[in-house]
Amino acid sequence: MTAPAPFGARLRHAMDTRGPLCVGIDPHASLLTGWGLTDDVSGLERFSRTVVAALADRVAVLKPQSAFFERFGSRGVAVLERTVQEARAAGALVVTDAKRGDIGSTMAGYAETFLHPDSPLFSDALTVSPYLGYGSLAPAVELARRTGTGLFVLALTSNPEGGEVQRAVRADGRDVGATMLAHLAAENAGEEPLGSFGAVVGATLGDLSSYDLAINGPLLAPGVGAQGATAADLPAVFGSAVRDVVPSVSRGVLRHGPDAGALRSAADRFADEIRAVLAAV
Repeated sequence: MTAPAPFGARLRHAMDTRGPLCVGIDPHASLLTGWGLTDDVSGLERFSRTVVAALADRVAVLKPQSAFFERFGSRGVAVLERTVQEARAAGALVVTDAKRGDIGSTMAGYAETFLHPDSPLFSDALTVSPYLGYGSLAPAVELARRTGTGLFVLALTSNPEGGEVQRAVRADGRDVGATMLAHLAAENAGEEPLGSFGAVVGATLGDLSSYDLAINGPLLAPGVGAQGATAADLPAVFGSAVRDVVPSVSRGVLRHGPDAGALRSAADRFADEIRAVLAAV
């Protein structure tokens, strides 16, 4: 198996050339209805293909949320397969948002589903949950290294419930979220221009200066747009690591569909706002 350039290098190039923006593909029922589509596989396919056709040739990252495809069973997963393949073919990097997490051969199976080139769901990166212990992710880390793909590990998420696990303090005095960031920094040590093992860190969390976010890897930052965070908030949240942030927007762009031009205009506005903020720091 010949690996492509590492995910981190490909992501850095995409962010530098297309702008550091990730757009989620989240076809939940209310969005399908808002687009005038039926809440079924036909509506799912029209929604997903419209987003890909409008955005895959201009944004750095597209992030399909697997759950909204899986709810339609095997036919929905088939739509996810086509969405991933068509988005990658059009030039976007695809991060499949599946938040998989398990141990041993089961984790290896999840990794092969999303990170093996022979899989119909082969993606550039996968979101994973480390809360069976960071070491449980080893099969996914190993496969990602072999295939030039990446991982985004849940570290400091924006949902209020996350704090009861992520902010829990270990015996060594460091909380769990900080521990996950330290593991990722070790994975990315020495990689240039950017490591392939990123963290999910909510853009709505406010001041995170007590955390070392300099993991030499990307920081996937959901929460921009409908959840309340703005491009202007990013430097205060991420500090000196802000240039490695991949802000993720879903409803803030998707609500402008089904018109392809409106989707493109919305994505361009977010990308321009982020570029302007980065230019000022």
